[in-house]
Amino acid sequence: MSKLEWRPWLLLGVFSLLLFLITGATFSSLGVVLPAMVTDQKWSWAQAGLGFTLLGACCGGSAWFPPMVIRRFGVRAALLLGTGVMAAGFLCLYLTHSIWLYLLGTALCGVAYQLMALIPGTHVLAAVFKRRAMAFGLYFTLGGLGGVAGPWMALALMGAAGGGWRPFWLFQIVAALVIGVLCSLLIPSREWLAASSVQIDAEVKTEAETAAQSKTPVAVYRTTRDWTLKQAMGTVQFYILVAAYFVHLLSGVTVSSLSVAHLTQKGVAPALAAGMLSLEGLMSTFGRLGGGAIGDRFDPKWLLVFAVGSLGIGSVALSIADNLPMMILYAAGTGIGFGLTALAVTVLLLNYFGRQNNLEIFSTVCLVGALSALGPLIGGSLRDLLGSFAPTFQLFGLVASVIFVAALFMRPPSFETQHPPTIRRRSDPLAATPVLVNDPA
Repeated sequence: MSKLEWRPWLLLGVFSLLLFLITGATFSSLGVVLPAMVTDQKWSWAQAGLGFTLLGACCGGSAWFPPMVIRRFGVRAALLLGTGVMAAGFLCLYLTHSIWLYLLGTALCGVAYQLMALIPGTHVLAAVFKRRAMAFGLYFTLGGLGGVAGPWMALALMGAAGGGWRPFWLFQIVAALVIGVLCSLLIPSREWLAASSVQIDAEVKTEAETAAQSKTPVAVYRTTRDWTLKQAMGTVQFYILVAAYFVHLLSGVTVSSLSVAHLTQKGVAPALAAGMLSLEGLMSTFGRLGGGAIGDRFDPKWLLVFAVGSLGIGSVALSIADNLPMMILYAAGTGIGFGLTALAVTVLLLNYFGRQNNLEIFSTVCLVGALSALGPLIGGSLRDLLGSFAPTFQLFGLVASVIFVAALFMRPPSFETQHPPTIRRRSDPLAATPVLVNDPA
């Protein structure tokens, strides 16, 4: 088998392993470890929620940074930098003796998440796979298994340490350094990535142009043009996708951080509450796997509609869950919705606006993580004020229902409605030669 045939699958494995590590070690396990940290450090839940908020805010707010590193120094440099920052964040959490060190650790982990996960992962995989829904489905599925393993890993390590939470963060420091460096070394040269991107872009464009010229309805719309970020931001579809990504992060971060505390407050055993969080992660992987299997043959718009609707149902179910059927409905709804929304938005951005400038377009969408990260802070504050987390989940379910209606009536954007911009040139590290980044032709 030639390099061009096996290298894409190696890259898929590399980025999936990284996503597995950082998802399991941050968003999915922090909510399990956090109650012990709150008790030990005598924090309020508003303070604890602020840490989760910083994790999400720095994850979203730093989305502009990975494209700069990748464009200038390459993907490997971004992964190595992210490895160092992630290890530093875990070190702060391990050494935590005040709320400020805890907040610094979560902030560093948020920045590192972007450097190691979705932005470089989707950027490279889009350049080496023609069937992108399939590739992204496997990537999100395999990486998302960290959401399944994270809560159980936290419980196991804390159990082995007699309930102590510091050994968990010490283990994550070592894991981040070993796996991060190993995966960085497996990234191929920029020349190989450039050759692959030229070939894949040509094949995708040929298929899209053939479908457009045939005048026959197609199951999956794909643009024949490469939109610039400015052009994409001039469409209603861009903001619907931004809103969908927003609500998926809002729900995901809040459920990860507060669901265990919410359920235990309602009398659910801590192990069962953590088990529901793990089940949510498992359902997320099923959603991503199923979406990836059909996303190249079935319009991802309908995957998005189903996903956002599931998020709304799951959030409301969690707010009133006090028995096993309702907890399963919450885990299935928020899990499938969280996993499938991320996949559908990622694929739709490529289908609607092309690959050439997707690094900047997707990074801009990721910036909403800075706002969605307010979820845990809102939830913690409402808990301190009202004595319950339930109103938070009900509010977020209402937000999801509004976006559900918008996605239901969304159609592909029209390039012809955009005003031609001034042509300029820029080097693309995944292109063999300089390309016109906003050529209307």
